[in-house]
Amino acid sequence: MTLNQTEKMNNKKVAIFGIHINALVMEEAVTLIKTWLNESSRDCRFVVTPNVDHIVKLNNNRLFKKAYEHASLVIADGKPLVWASKLFGEAVDVTVPGSDLVPAIFDQYKKDNQPLKIFLLGAGPGVAEKAKLVIHDQWPLIKVIGTYSPDFGFESNQQESNNICELINTSGADLLVIGLGAPKQELWVNAYAASLSVKVALCVGATIDFIAGEKKRAPVFMQILCLEWAYRMMSEPKRLAPRYFFDGLVFPWLLIKEWYLRRCK
Repeated sequence: MTLNQTEKMNNKKVAIFGIHINALVMEEAVTLIKTWLNESSRDCRFVVTPNVDHIVKLNNNRLFKKAYEHASLVIADGKPLVWASKLFGEAVDVTVPGSDLVPAIFDQYKKDNQPLKIFLLGAGPGVAEKAKLVIHDQWPLIKVIGTYSPDFGFESNQQESNNICELINTSGADLLVIGLGAPKQELWVNAYAASLSVKVALCVGATIDFIAGEKKRAPVFMQILCLEWAYRMMSEPKRLAPRYFFDGLVFPWLLIKEWYLRRCK
């Protein structure tokens, strides 16, 4: 991909809910990330995948919003964001969920017969090791050369965060897959991106758990009907039911606020 093509793809952005979303389809997102991974530069770019919960949190979390402003790629994870963009006449046509993006990147490297070194950060103890076995089995050219499951509250310990950066850097990985949940993963990578030698970091929530088989994706028909949130809530009701209830109350007001701000322009 030429420099002009890369810039053109990266500039396909839609302004909505106070952030800029890259209006890319999966193939474009994978191609752009692969281009970054092939560059000689060691600057760490990071990717975020907003959904309704992110939009609600961004409304009152200044540091979370700052992380979004520094992200190199912002791709819609939730269908409500696509619907909202169409409601306001914008051009986000499809979602690019993080849980689909990571396997799609691996598939592309497998298709191109190219190796890729990755580090898995997050998920519960032992989960990333299970994911490593699955990855090596399904994508032999993807080499998981490091995993780490940090303790709860690690992000408040600068020495621990520095140690994690050192662990990642000495591994020699090019791609960092972060599964710490939002906004923790975005806040952490934004704070430490300058200390990381990986070329790209993906903030992708429960993706490591999905790959390891610790958590199940919704059946395909529920994904098609945009009911994956309901499946996840039924799978983890104590953790997710309060979140989805709160988001369901707040998001409609954010839609009204967005409509009002656009009308007043």
